[in-house]
Amino acid sequence: MVETMRRQFGSGLLAAILAAAAFSTSGPFAKSLIEAGWSPSLVVFVRMLGAAAVLLPFAFDTLRRHLRTVLRNAPLVISYGLLAVGMAQLGFFQAVRTLPVGVALLLEFLGVVLVVLVMWVITRVTPHPLTFVGVVLALAGLALVLDVIGAATPDLVGVAWGLLAAVGLAGHFLIAGRPNPMPSIVFAGLGLLVGAIALGLLGFLGVLPMRTGAGTVELIGFDVPSWVAFGELILVAAAAAYVLAIVAARRLGSTVASFVGLTEVLFAILFAWLLLSELPRPIQLLGGVLILGGVIAVRLGERAREAELATPDVTDTAEDLFERADPHAP
Repeated sequence: MVETMRRQFGSGLLAAILAAAAFSTSGPFAKSLIEAGWSPSLVVFVRMLGAAAVLLPFAFDTLRRHLRTVLRNAPLVISYGLLAVGMAQLGFFQAVRTLPVGVALLLEFLGVVLVVLVMWVITRVTPHPLTFVGVVLALAGLALVLDVIGAATPDLVGVAWGLLAAVGLAGHFLIAGRPNPMPSIVFAGLGLLVGAIALGLLGFLGVLPMRTGAGTVELIGFDVPSWVAFGELILVAAAAAYVLAIVAARRLGSTVASFVGLTEVLFAILFAWLLLSELPRPIQLLGGVLILGGVIAVRLGERAREAELATPDVTDTAEDLFERADPHAP
């Protein structure tokens, strides 16, 4: 039993790290498209719709054989698509219109704190003190990595959009970590489709601009076709990233997966260095150490709380309590 749990945690941790790395690649490729004249909302729409088109054919047989199960869990899929895919992306891209990217990212990652608070309310289990230490360390490290210390008072409308993105990010970890019978690839594909439809509708109504740009973009000093950047965004930064993130949330639980997801910022710095020649400063490296310390602290806090709640036959995780609190949960 213990060995099985260790293998599950190890594979979940690997999936979470790979998901963070995959998500982090979106920055340089999306930036190249935006600088070439493509509107951010259209880039996000193509990314989501393309990823759904990639994943859903692999899930077709499962959808056909378990259509009733999928329909029964439709509210969960719709919630994931609107929150984790649609709201998170819309909130972030609206926030960066009036806020520095670093400030917008910091606001979005406050969703990690929301995960801890929501799980606290739902399970009625007070997080271990180490979990709170992890919150403080991770957010402090994130502030250093994003270099937002000393920034001017941000635009309040932009802050509101950033907090909306935080709600969407929290929705990803909470919904993806909730037990349901659908395979990860099915859940991710349908969620991406719902998000794409929502963004497409907003574009059709004129709420979001859908503007095309040049046929080539600049990457690593070279002009490459725009479809190369879109291909990376669809296959790596969306299709692979969302499937891995859902697998990680199911195996690690919402809280731990959300904290490991903070490593996305570290990977983003690495890829910015490799693709855009943007070198991290020493203070950002210090922030990375604090983030990793936060991840370790929250994991130790989870294990300590599980040990306190354990019985001779059952070891309760936050997600186990979540499921028992709602016996009709899918």
